[in-house]
Amino acid sequence: MNPTRFHWKGLEQVAAQVLSCAGARREDAQLVAQSLVHADLRGVESHGLSRLPIYVQRIEAGLIELSLRPALIVRQGATALIDGKNQFGAVVGVAALDEAKQLARQNGIGFVGVRHSNHFGSCSYYAEQAVAEGLILLVLSNAPASMAPTGGIEPFFGTNPIAVGIPAGEEPPFLLDMATSVAARGKIALAAKQGTPIPGDWAIDADGLPTRDPTKALLGSLLPIGGAKGYGLAMFIDIFCGLLTGAAVGPGVKSLYGNWQHPQDIGHVFLCIDVQRFLPLETFRKSMDEYIRQIKSVPTACGVAEILIPGEIEQRTMTARKKDGIPLPQTVVEELTKLCSAYGTDLSQAVCTA
Repeated sequence: MNPTRFHWKGLEQVAAQVLSCAGARREDAQLVAQSLVHADLRGVESHGLSRLPIYVQRIEAGLIELSLRPALIVRQGATALIDGKNQFGAVVGVAALDEAKQLARQNGIGFVGVRHSNHFGSCSYYAEQAVAEGLILLVLSNAPASMAPTGGIEPFFGTNPIAVGIPAGEEPPFLLDMATSVAARGKIALAAKQGTPIPGDWAIDADGLPTRDPTKALLGSLLPIGGAKGYGLAMFIDIFCGLLTGAAVGPGVKSLYGNWQHPQDIGHVFLCIDVQRFLPLETFRKSMDEYIRQIKSVPTACGVAEILIPGEIEQRTMTARKKDGIPLPQTVVEELTKLCSAYGTDLSQAVCTA
């Protein structure tokens, strides 16, 4: 089988079937599948279905607590703390998002910290949901050590992503989703699977030298965006998501890969703001539209067709892929085909037929 494109709903169904057969609750399996396919729809393959095999392997190793539910430890005023109970990161993330939205509607703002979680997919998965309800959302997460502090050569921080979603009206919403490293580690792992080189400013090898070899990069360290500025952002996120919530920090956050003894103990932060505590939502949407149009009206540099806002490329990619299908890398197709066969389902049912 050598398909080129897959229907997104079909991929959700296949991934959910695999996770259910591996022991996940049906509703949890569907949610995790949606979060993974969301990333592939946006063109962020590093956080998409390429992660499904490792999720299943960690289920098989008993490192995901499928029977437990995320638990509210404390709620006070506009703040809350959630224990993820080592569930799927996406299940924990949605529970935290729901709590943050509820607090924001009650108080104008909701600040929710999370501990004892796992890899929760793309931050944009949560920001997009809040934006759809006319809310602003800031999402932070720490991650397993893969990036050295500026001046060092040994990983200490994770890629520690940050996302911000802000609703607009007729214009696309502002949806910034970025790692604090130059590139997400998942992109380098995907390049290693495919045997393709990476840009020379993404990472250093174990000796601290720049490398274009993704395998050497995975054994070395990622580089922060903007040098010391990215390092500072990564540290701030680690403090908020780890020290503040009681989750692990720095090298204490366990790897998703190559770690078969310990839960990850990742920490997240969800900060939700109810726009209507400041302005009527429609007034804000119109102001955002005007603001975005002003930005887009700035004269462009030579060779630049148009000015785009954060998240616009991914939104266009999502629209196109929902219509024309998702092209998965052949290495990912082969892994998923093998995984589906082991769990009694068939990836070919998701192939686009038109």
